[in-house]
Amino acid sequence: MSKFRGKEGQVLEAEKPTAFAVLKEWGIHKGAVAAAVDGKPVDLKAVLDADALVEPIEGTSEEGLHILRHSASHLMAQAVLHLYPGTKVAIGPSIKDGFYYDFELPSPISEENLAAVEEEMNRLAKAALPVERLEVPKDELSRRYRDAGEVYKAELVEDIADGKISVYRQGDFEDMCRGPHVPDTSFLRHTKLLSVAGAYWRGDEKNIMLTRIYGTAFADKGELEAYLKRMEEARRRDHRKLGRELDLFSIQAEGPGFPCFHPKGMVVLNTLVDFWRREHTKRGYYEIRTPLILDKELWVRSGHWDHYKENMYFTEIDEKPYAVKPMNCPGGLLVYKSSLKSYRDLPLRMAELGIVHRHERSGVLHGLMRVRCFTQDDAHLYVTPEQIKQEILGIMDLTRYIYKDVFGFNYHVELSTRPENAMGSLEMWEKAESALEESLRESGVPYRVNPGDGAFYGPKIDFHLEDCIGRTWQCGTIQLDFQMPERFDITYVGSDGDQHRPVMLHRTVLGSLERFLGILIEHFAGAFPYWIAPVQVKVIPVKPEMEEYARKVEAQLKNWDVRAELDLRDEKLGRKIRDAQVQKIPYMLVLGEREMNELTLSVRERSAGDLGTMSLEAFKEKISGEFDPRR
Repeated sequence: MSKFRGKEGQVLEAEKPTAFAVLKEWGIHKGAVAAAVDGKPVDLKAVLDADALVEPIEGTSEEGLHILRHSASHLMAQAVLHLYPGTKVAIGPSIKDGFYYDFELPSPISEENLAAVEEEMNRLAKAALPVERLEVPKDELSRRYRDAGEVYKAELVEDIADGKISVYRQGDFEDMCRGPHVPDTSFLRHTKLLSVAGAYWRGDEKNIMLTRIYGTAFADKGELEAYLKRMEEARRRDHRKLGRELDLFSIQAEGPGFPCFHPKGMVVLNTLVDFWRREHTKRGYYEIRTPLILDKELWVRSGHWDHYKENMYFTEIDEKPYAVKPMNCPGGLLVYKSSLKSYRDLPLRMAELGIVHRHERSGVLHGLMRVRCFTQDDAHLYVTPEQIKQEILGIMDLTRYIYKDVFGFNYHVELSTRPENAMGSLEMWEKAESALEESLRESGVPYRVNPGDGAFYGPKIDFHLEDCIGRTWQCGTIQLDFQMPERFDITYVGSDGDQHRPVMLHRTVLGSLERFLGILIEHFAGAFPYWIAPVQVKVIPVKPEMEEYARKVEAQLKNWDVRAELDLRDEKLGRKIRDAQVQKIPYMLVLGEREMNELTLSVRERSAGDLGTMSLEAFKEKISGEFDPRR
């Protein structure tokens, strides 16, 4: 007889009950898709034979959604095999917001085919097929897959060290998986297939291209519908679509992953940079610039050669190997070493808008969000150990100001700790992690720990923005580094006259300028705030007779540093206004005969519509009230 406990004080003594039976006895089984037994997730059908704490895993929880979605990937694979005999299956994990499965299909499919797959999935879900967990010897499973021609599954089996492998079966379909899974397919009634893409087997471009089908699943219909609405809104806000429509940037076939910025896109970027420079100058930063290409030996010294080489590009100069920089920090260290430093120089804050290149697989490139060339708003701070906390708090204040006060983003903070490929001693890492934790606690900002996601040279604080439709984007970071100062042998002369080792803080706020622009486009749906809009005012004469007056208005606006544009096209007034609206221009000045004679403006605002007639000076006063963090 075993004794089972619930989180709310429930107790049950029973002989080998299922997890579901325990939860049902306590009346907490509804909505559960699995159970946690002493914190470990198990199937609801799992037999419990030892004392344990038993809790439900509800389908609406993060862990429950993972189980639902992984189960849904199996359901989709079963449906695909029914519709496309001869298909070979590969892998089908759950991912953030959904799931996918990779297939080698006998013939190509497109998104038009997804409705039929969905229909078959719904049929299988209504059938409530029991989902059973089996333990199969590795040799037997390997033989099964080889005999069935399932080459991808056979390859995966060989990589598993265990003598027995868990397999989940539902009807005529089975797949190896650690689980847990839902008890039967009726739990998978709220699914939606989203898209079709190509994916190399095991992510290796040398391997065969498989067909990847993406989908999502939720515990109830309302959550699924809400998610699909968010997806539709995300498509409307897609920065790639808006980038074309607003003439901001393009990515050409001749340079995949290397964006080209058009004049209007450059206005936005340059305005961002201007704000960045002003704010950093105010906060005691000095701007530097370091070379794009540096000697291989530098990257060996920094550790990038051993820990980051697969993401780097290389060249040769005078028969010597060089690397295109993937990060700005080694160049910044060279600047630090170029002259003797005293304790009076610290903290030393050096910022750089540095262009970096990192190799990304073609399959993961995504507009401005994932590119091969980008500009980092880097800064490297050289501090004494006593200055660490204060400088981190200063960076956090800058980050809060830019994210929240300037752009209106909510955000959350994560502490990322030592990764597997870490460089340096465990003692140094523990020291660095403690310093970051202490700073976070003093700041009062809530945070969560993200184990193993630190940089190879140090732990970090990551800032995740939340946009207006609830998506999160990792942008800013603070990294505490004891390693690089040692490797580059940088020092300062202390008040005692001896040489001391500074601590190095790596930091970004915007992260990648390109990516931040993509986030802004989607967050504002292309309707940028007035201060950063590529065109702030459109001047629209009603007839050719008003052209001269319109030119004078435009000239005066430009004299006030307003980004104004004149529409002299031979089009009807309604068309001109609609086009300006489509271009999401904050203000339109309509100039007809009355406005010309009275030297006034008919003012329209992007969201408020017609604001009435006012003088040019009154309009100046109005736009002077628009928010601009550079003032």
